[in-house]
Amino acid sequence: MALLALVSCKSGKSGKLLPSVSGKAGEVVVVMEKPAWEGECGAAVRDILASDTPYLAQREPLYNLVNVTPSNFVNIFQVHRNIVVFVIDPQAPEEGIKYQSDIWARPQCVIWVNAPTDARATEMVKENARVISETIEQAERDRIVANTLRYEEASIFPAVSEVIGGSPHFPSGYKLKKRTADFAWVADEKQYTMQGVLLYKTPALGDERDFSLERLVEVRNEVLRLNVPGMLDNSYMTTSTFLPPSVEFLKYKDRNFAQLRGFWEVSGDFMGGPFVSHSFYSADGQWVITEDAFVYAPKYDKRQYLRQVESLLYSFEWPEKGK
Repeated sequence: MALLALVSCKSGKSGKLLPSVSGKAGEVVVVMEKPAWEGECGAAVRDILASDTPYLAQREPLYNLVNVTPSNFVNIFQVHRNIVVFVIDPQAPEEGIKYQSDIWARPQCVIWVNAPTDARATEMVKENARVISETIEQAERDRIVANTLRYEEASIFPAVSEVIGGSPHFPSGYKLKKRTADFAWVADEKQYTMQGVLLYKTPALGDERDFSLERLVEVRNEVLRLNVPGMLDNSYMTTSTFLPPSVEFLKYKDRNFAQLRGFWEVSGDFMGGPFVSHSFYSADGQWVITEDAFVYAPKYDKRQYLRQVESLLYSFEWPEKGK
């Protein structure tokens, strides 16, 4: 089972009052000399952090990268939300990658890559690609969840918990759109966008079939057919087969779950977009709980919309831990 790379970060300047981070969500400042940035080391960083975001209709990078040379790495860049600093020096006392938080601002993610040469830095980046990417991704999620808890729509948590035994937390703007005995639909609907989370439970089979790709898609399609109608008669949401979905087994905090990622579409209509779902056992093991985040934003890039709603899935709690 693959584990989410949640690195234990050390805070810098402990106890010091720090400013809030700057920069746009989804941005990363990479501190590196120009020759290295234009060479293999920069290419390795771009392969990891600026590769295409999976399961989007159009090409969008995972992050927007901003290259800054060490001599230009001054206050305006030091307070950025995500920073990767390359210290490439043959006299560097300690080779390695260090993960820190809240060095110059809060809440900040800072990754240091200390290497004697560009070639060695490139090797280290490739060897630690997943940890680097997941560390930044988790920092982005944590900011979204912290903001959600600060401005929570508190009535949703208990309402969803009555259906599936627990709930993610939702920020202001989200509304409970539908609820039945085993299904809930929570959404933030605007004129041209929708960010939605579908939450449902199904009886557990009690073996590995519960989280097989075939079973997850089969259950998803049946639940959506019954509960998520389209705008036209006899239309309904389903899982697209144009690009088959994929499943990955992850662990976050104390919860193991199957992550399903793919495209949704509306049978009988021309609507669609990306989705990601987490499926896991209920506390008593009798049910499979699924929280399914999706985005509909035909006029806009979708990366950040999806990251926002996907992050809410990581805020899931059982009632005794929630509000």
